Amino acid sequence: MADLKPDDLERIHIWVTGRVQGVGFRAFVQQYGVLLGLNGWVRNAGYDMVETVAEGPHARLEKFVEAVKTGPRAGRVDDARIVWETPKGEFRDFGIKYSA
Repeated sequence: MADLKPDDLERIHIWVTGRVQGVGFRAFVQQYGVLLGLNGWVRNAGYDMVETVAEGPHARLEKFVEAVKTGPRAGRVDDARIVWETPKGEFRDFGIKYSA
């Protein structure tokens, strides 16, 4: 996203619940983030929850939201909480965060 000015960036924070463990959900979200050229991360946030933060242009983030709300074929999203936040420009790529 080197071609973007800071004013072009937006940030989204998403928590999804459902069948999101053991179905490749984090890998799906990471791959979609990379495909869309977004920066951020995805991680497990509990037994049935995955959390993700992404930064990029608004239109790409909207596509990202739709993908996350759909999830991989083996998964199921029961609920998605979406919060638009102030971008910080702190990420250089899109990765998976692992629990300690």
